[in-house]
Amino acid sequence: MKTTFLSLFALVFFTFPMYSFAQEQDDEQSFSLSGQIRSRAEYRNGAFFPRHQGTLPATFINNRARLSMDFKKSYLEFKMSAQHVSVWGEDPLVDRNGRMMMNEAWAKMYVGNGFFAQLGRQPLSYDDERLLSVIDWHVSGRYHDVLKLGYEDPLNKLHLILAYNQIEEKRSGGNFYMGEQPYKNMQTIWYHHGNNSTPFNISLLMINLGWEVGSPSLPESSYMQTWGTHLSYKPGHWNITGSLYGQTGKNDFDIKVSAFMGSIRLAYALNPAWSVWIASDYLSGQKNDSEKITSFNTLYGANHKFYGAMDYFYASPYLTSNPGLWDNQFGVLYKASDKVDMSLNYHYFSAINNKVRYSTAWIDIKKGLGSEFDFQINCTIMKDIRLIVGYSFMLGTESMNIIKGGDHKRWQDWGWISLNINPQLLFYRWR
Repeated sequence: MKTTFLSLFALVFFTFPMYSFAQEQDDEQSFSLSGQIRSRAEYRNGAFFPRHQGTLPATFINNRARLSMDFKKSYLEFKMSAQHVSVWGEDPLVDRNGRMMMNEAWAKMYVGNGFFAQLGRQPLSYDDERLLSVIDWHVSGRYHDVLKLGYEDPLNKLHLILAYNQIEEKRSGGNFYMGEQPYKNMQTIWYHHGNNSTPFNISLLMINLGWEVGSPSLPESSYMQTWGTHLSYKPGHWNITGSLYGQTGKNDFDIKVSAFMGSIRLAYALNPAWSVWIASDYLSGQKNDSEKITSFNTLYGANHKFYGAMDYFYASPYLTSNPGLWDNQFGVLYKASDKVDMSLNYHYFSAINNKVRYSTAWIDIKKGLGSEFDFQINCTIMKDIRLIVGYSFMLGTESMNIIKGGDHKRWQDWGWISLNINPQLLFYRWR
C-alpha cells in the first residue's frame, strides 16, 4: 500500500508543472509506425538439459509478429506495441481466438530541466542486462507494469522505478497477490555516470522486491534486496567491463538470503576486423551447512546472453540444489564486412560447491561441469532484413548428469536459423 501512495504522489509531483511547460514547448511532432516478423527454426538435441540415450531431437519454428507505433513531441512520447507469438502449426487455419496482446503501452512525459515520468507497460533494460533485461532472444520478450521517474543530463542518469501489482480490481478482502507477475511490488534505483564519449562509466543499482508469503486470510510480506555496481572502461583498443552484486533480505518463500555474484570481461580489438575477449562470471551457490539461501538469483536478466547459449544455467531448473556457477570464457569476433560478422565463444563451466542436495540427502560431486562452444553468424541481407544462424554443442561431465539429468556421454547440440524483418512502415514529422 505504501508503494501505491508513493507512486501516485511521485507522479503528481513530477507532472504538476507540465501544463504551463507544454503550452510553451508544443512545437515539432512526429509519428512512426514499424512492424516486425521474426521467425526462428530450432533443432534441439540437448538444449536446456542433457539428453538421454535414445531421446529423439525436437524441431520447430516459432514466430513473432509485432506492430508498434510511436508518437513524439517536445514534452511527450507515447508508444503502443502489440504482438502475436506462436509456433508454426499451433493455431488452426481458421482461428477466432484473437491472441494479440499489448507488449508495450506507455507514455513518457518530459517535465523540463532533464526530468521525466514514464508510466505503463514498458521494458526495463539496464547496464549489460545482467539483472534487468528485455530478453529479446525470447519470442515474447519481457515487460513490466511500472512508473519510472528520472533525471538525465549529458553525464548523469538517475531513475526511480516503482511497481505495485494486483490480480484484479478489488472491493474488499485485502491485498493478497498471487498473480502473473513474479513480484507484488518493486522499488528500483539506478544511477549512471558517463556516456559513450567518456572512457570510464559507472552504474549503481538497488532493487527491492516484495512478495506475498502468507495466505489471503493471513497475508504477510517478504522483501529481498539486490544491490551493486557495473563498471566499464574503454582505453584505446580495450573494452573492460565488470559487475559486482549482493543479495540480502528474504526470498519469496520467506527464507533469509545471503548471496553474491561478480563478473569481469576484457575485450581487445586487434584491428577493425578481429576482436578477442576473455571473461569470468562467478555466482554463489547453495551451501550445505547454511540455513540461508546462498545461491544468487539472476532475477530478470539475460541469462542466455551470459551463461551459454544452450541455456543449461539459470534459464532452466536443476534436479538438485543450485551449486553455483563459475563460467570462464574465451571468444573471438570476425567482421568480414559491414554486413557480415561471425563469433565463436568457448565456456568452461564449474560448480562453486562440491556438495548438492538431491532429494533429501547431500551428495558429493566434482566441480567440473563441462565445456560449451557457441558459434554464430549475423548477416544483413537488406536494410530491414537480417539473417542469423547459430550452432552450439556441450561436452558435459558426470557432474552435469547429477545436477541437470541426461547422459553426458551422448552428443548434445543445438542449432537455429532466424530471419528478422523489421521495416519502418510510416514516418511523418510536422509542426
